[in-house]
Amino acid sequence: MTLMILAAGMGSRFGGLKQIEPMGPNGEFIIDYSIFDAIRAGFNKVVFIIKEEMYDEFKNTIGKRIENYVEVEYLFQRLEDIPVNIETKRNKPWGTAQAVLTAKNSIHENFAIINADDYYGRDSFVRAYNFLKEIKNDTSFGLIGYKAINTITENGSVKRGILEVKDGKLNGIIESKIELKGDKIHCVALDNNNEFEILKDRLVNMNMILFTPKIFEYLERDFKEFLLNIKDKENDEFLLTNVIDKHIKNNDITVDIIETTSKWYGVTYKDDTPKVKEAINNMVKNNKYKEKLWE
Repeated sequence: MTLMILAAGMGSRFGGLKQIEPMGPNGEFIIDYSIFDAIRAGFNKVVFIIKEEMYDEFKNTIGKRIENYVEVEYLFQRLEDIPVNIETKRNKPWGTAQAVLTAKNSIHENFAIINADDYYGRDSFVRAYNFLKEIKNDTSFGLIGYKAINTITENGSVKRGILEVKDGKLNGIIESKIELKGDKIHCVALDNNNEFEILKDRLVNMNMILFTPKIFEYLERDFKEFLLNIKDKENDEFLLTNVIDKHIKNNDITVDIIETTSKWYGVTYKDDTPKVKEAINNMVKNNKYKEKLWE
């Protein structure tokens, strides 16, 4: 069972791996805790999607810590890996869907994806593993849904996909910025700036999505179509949630919503750092994690 970790954006967001703030008592990053939880849940392979220039530093930090516990593979998301010729001054890869497509020749089994810089919680990995283990139809995917109130920071807005759910299945995703204002969660849709409010227990997407290898067929076709019809070659992104939304509406796939009780932690803003460190240290004190995680 494979866990794919999307990490190609880490360099741009943090200014290089050296700028990632250690969160655990022995210098562990958030990603260490995600991998540790995934291994405990039953995952036995980790595939990192990174920028090629990050390889040495990535392998010598995170990779070195985990390679004795799980099979590890590194794949590179490259700007130039595209199926059509496009002249562009773009200096960044093409988005989350291209990142996943990078693994089309390496992953032949059911797999989960997560972001490298978000803490997901053990419960979510257990639920993900159990779902992936039982998939019978290769067009049946899954998505771990978090209560919105468990995914916000007091320091500003965060990007989340607001889930539209019908009979336990995903019916649509509204990519939005969400923020706690008073006792309400205020949202602004990214595509049209519409403002709306949601209940605190409304489920949102944290980019923890569960796939069969069938997803690669959709991604290949859609990436070519995206590039042939792109409007802004420097900034438009080939997004995984857009691909999922399209194929749900075409009745090509179904996506089960699996709700988790886990709470998100992450450093969207510099001021988030103390609370994340405090939360991890409290989990260590409560024996949810060892003080020296990889010993």
